[in-house]
Amino acid sequence: MSQSPEQQIVEHVLDAIADQKLRAGTKLGEQSLSEIFSCNRTQVRRALATLTGYHVVEHLPNRGAYVATPSEADARHVFEARRAIEMTICKNVVQFANPADHARLRANLAQEHEANGAGNRALAIRLSRQFHLILAEVGRNPVLSQYLEELTMRTSLVLGLYGSDQRSLCAVDEHAGILDAIERRDEAAVCREIEAHLRHIEAAVDFAGAPKPRGALSSLLGPIVIPT
Repeated sequence: MSQSPEQQIVEHVLDAIADQKLRAGTKLGEQSLSEIFSCNRTQVRRALATLTGYHVVEHLPNRGAYVATPSEADARHVFEARRAIEMTICKNVVQFANPADHARLRANLAQEHEANGAGNRALAIRLSRQFHLILAEVGRNPVLSQYLEELTMRTSLVLGLYGSDQRSLCAVDEHAGILDAIERRDEAAVCREIEAHLRHIEAAVDFAGAPKPRGALSSLLGPIVIPT
């Protein structure tokens, strides 16, 4: 079954946020979105309402919809929640992961390493997030997976606003350490690795730095033709 226009708008906007292309504070004008997605403004409004429920879009009185701008406190809360959730996820992964799951994670890790080596930042960001989401799937708890999907999206907003554009192999190396411990079924080591990894990400956020500039909405999203 094909997706509705609203679902496709939501998917494209979420993907752009996850890839750190669509940054915090970007105005999501109804007219602009209707032109980009070749749909009507009622469909846009419904999509924006859905995105608001994911906590990645906020409505400002008399100004309209914007990509949400997390404060430092918001960001700290997101990282705290991720540490709590991903520690539990990793414990579940140690219990449930099988050789096929290990191979899937290894393949993602190899692609992430290749993307970093090629300087493909957008793909590296996507694969880095995907590593965590695969862990959640392997942990066999769909509720935790759902929460983590939203939290990684909100992390992308934080990193897109305050993070560094300089990518390095450190994140890939940390992912490799997590996977090595999983394959050894060493629960204590996995928990240490995931906590250190998430704290490293948080420590690299520069809340005192100048927010990054935002691009034009049309260049970030479209044009995209959605079947009606």
